[in-house]
Amino acid sequence: MNPLSNELRPTNFEEVVGQEHLTGENGFLSLAIKRKKPLSIILWGPPGSGKTSIARLYAKAFNFKFHSISGATDSISDLKKILKEHEETPLFGKSLMLFVDEIHRFNKAQQDAFLPLIENGTIVLVGATAENPSFYLNSALLSRTRVLTLNPLSEEALNELINRYEKIKGPLKVGEKEKEALIQESQGDGRYLFNLIENFELNKDLNHIQKRAALYDKKGDQHYNLISALHKSVRGSDPDSALYWFCRMIDGGEDPLFLARRLIRMASEDIGLSDPQALTLAIAARDAYDHLGSPEGELALAEVVIYLALAPKSNATYTAYGQALSLAKETSKHSPPKIILNAPTKLMKEHGYGKGYRYDHEEEDAFSGQNYFPDEMQRQVFYNPVERGFERELKKRIDYFNKKRQPKSID
Repeated sequence: MNPLSNELRPTNFEEVVGQEHLTGENGFLSLAIKRKKPLSIILWGPPGSGKTSIARLYAKAFNFKFHSISGATDSISDLKKILKEHEETPLFGKSLMLFVDEIHRFNKAQQDAFLPLIENGTIVLVGATAENPSFYLNSALLSRTRVLTLNPLSEEALNELINRYEKIKGPLKVGEKEKEALIQESQGDGRYLFNLIENFELNKDLNHIQKRAALYDKKGDQHYNLISALHKSVRGSDPDSALYWFCRMIDGGEDPLFLARRLIRMASEDIGLSDPQALTLAIAARDAYDHLGSPEGELALAEVVIYLALAPKSNATYTAYGQALSLAKETSKHSPPKIILNAPTKLMKEHGYGKGYRYDHEEEDAFSGQNYFPDEMQRQVFYNPVERGFERELKKRIDYFNKKRQPKSID
């Protein structure tokens, strides 16, 4: 049985929906065809956005022989068989356009096999992937191709697909609300929309249509993109968007403990001592989830998402740590000043260990102002608290101690 998505494939670029920036009059592919320049390309976009259809139409526009392989099921040996077959039967001299679906499944060493074929004109390569080419394709291949980004299909584009179905197959016997439900459930995936329509035609009941799993890959781009969105929403003090991205990841099946660890990191990196309670609450939420499990434990994490987003922000601790660590690596040969070293032996006392040390608790305001950095270094300043939250109080303390500090301890 021919799948509906295949049966209703567009027959020309005018019928491609949602990708006008590529297939429209001034789109990249349309201009390449007008200029008669069949370039090797990588189509990067989500499932059901039209990658395969565009690849077929691209080959048709140049009158190329079209052959496809998949990185999920085929190997380089399969590529060699195709090339041998093409060499023996070139199909009336037509050039070969090789479509490689899920090209990211080939490892970077295997991808090298395409390079000489592109260079000598044996093939025009059209790769398709839902993963970020920057991470999955080697630089040599990227330098020989043009990466074209496809968008998820908009509601308008999906509605056009329903209209195409009704024009060819007859009216879809549902109301406008039901059509809207089909579009919403498709989540920008045209292939999935056609699958839903096929299922509906069989069952005649929208309630029997299986709900689509969330569009989320715990090991792919979505994992990194969504955690970045969550982190930046928290940093940007937007509790609503932070909660949204948190729920997107939870709904997609992300490990809540991974999210808990990242929330702890956010508390340290973006809030720090402007609200010392933030780290405590983030750790408590992690422990609460560990104790309760799902789904009860997610609520504790959601609570902390909101708290962190609304907490006063400061990266002073994060910045201070980075600067101190960098200097520590550069000056690891320096020892602490002898004045603050213990002298448990007579020899160490003779060498000046602990000589002149002033016990802070015996000083006025319990502050001696001695030097604690290596003698070879000037006093450093790493921590610069902001005028927000609790760090406002810490800044007052620093200013107070700086006024009392002596440049050098007195013997």
